[in-house]
Amino acid sequence: MHFDLTPEQAMIRKIIHDFADAEVAPGAVERDRTGVFPKEIFEKLAILGFMGLPFPEAYGGAGADTISFAIVVEELSRACASTGITYSAHISLGGAPLYAFGTEEQKVRYLTPLCKGEYLGAFGLTEPDAGSDAAGTRTTAVRDGDDWIISGSKCFITNASYARSLVLTAVTDRSKGAGGISAFIVPTDAPGFTVLSHYEKMGLHASNTTELVLDQVRVPKESLLGTQGNGYRQFLATLDGGRIGIGAMAVGIAQSAFEKAVQYAKQRKQFGSTLSAFQAIQFKLADMAMHIEVARNMVYKAAWLKDQGRAFKKEAAIAKLFASEMCMRVCDQAVQIHGGYGYMREYEVERCLRDAKLLEIGEGTSEIQRMVIASQILR
Repeated sequence: MHFDLTPEQAMIRKIIHDFADAEVAPGAVERDRTGVFPKEIFEKLAILGFMGLPFPEAYGGAGADTISFAIVVEELSRACASTGITYSAHISLGGAPLYAFGTEEQKVRYLTPLCKGEYLGAFGLTEPDAGSDAAGTRTTAVRDGDDWIISGSKCFITNASYARSLVLTAVTDRSKGAGGISAFIVPTDAPGFTVLSHYEKMGLHASNTTELVLDQVRVPKESLLGTQGNGYRQFLATLDGGRIGIGAMAVGIAQSAFEKAVQYAKQRKQFGSTLSAFQAIQFKLADMAMHIEVARNMVYKAAWLKDQGRAFKKEAAIAKLFASEMCMRVCDQAVQIHGGYGYMREYEVERCLRDAKLLEIGEGTSEIQRMVIASQILR
């Protein structure tokens, strides 16, 4: 068992760590305050070749592995979680289903511009009445000659305002239950397709979270992704990969909160000593460091299994569950170590805590992860 990064992975970590410190972190506080989307950051990431990182060079990608993807998500999230989730969704939700299930023509037409960073990837799954119960999808796709007509709505969709097309799920045969759900590639400028960005969120203020409204949107038969009726299995596989991204996000946010807590503890004086001199604070920091390291190792293990072409559903769920809940605990303790200052925006750990909460909800709630893990160990 080998725990060292490869030379390529180490190089990617160095580049993205420096980029995150120089380009992403300086504006994070202001973006959180204003909600301005960091479009220029992704333009720079495209120039560096990161927007198609794990996809083949034939489609404009960099041909890197999933561990490298996790490293990039972690480092971006350490600097700004809104940037981290935007990047993670672009790769794992926007690009991954196209690469995994698309025809060669679909990959060339849709995946290539995503890899080049011409626009952001997005994935339309969640609906007002179909979140954890994704099989309860209400959006429909009805055949009309050689076309499909799609009607319905999606909610809490990341990146759609900056996507030219996206993959979404719709029911093509209600009588077949989950087996009657299919996936389609839909242009966001198609007549009848409206993207709304009006949510007021607890955290991740600079990420783009949207509602999609589809009113008789007509797409050609070539827009079907994969085979008809296979959409449910496709998005379950997509979410497995996406959970690695969420786990990496959690590690990055927790690392940020931990570093801020360490710095504060070394500087802040109480009762004649720095906070770091008190055993109670030392134990908090030790626990934080321990949990971050364990979570990072689990995220890397899930990513490694995926890269080896081996089953990773259970491991991805464990990584996502442990890392997201760990992140909440670490951020909470970082606020506690800061005391009253931790409650103030100036010290940033409160932003870490607000941003972290989404990780226990997105890509399947903590409860769903436990169901996934249980189903795998009881098979």
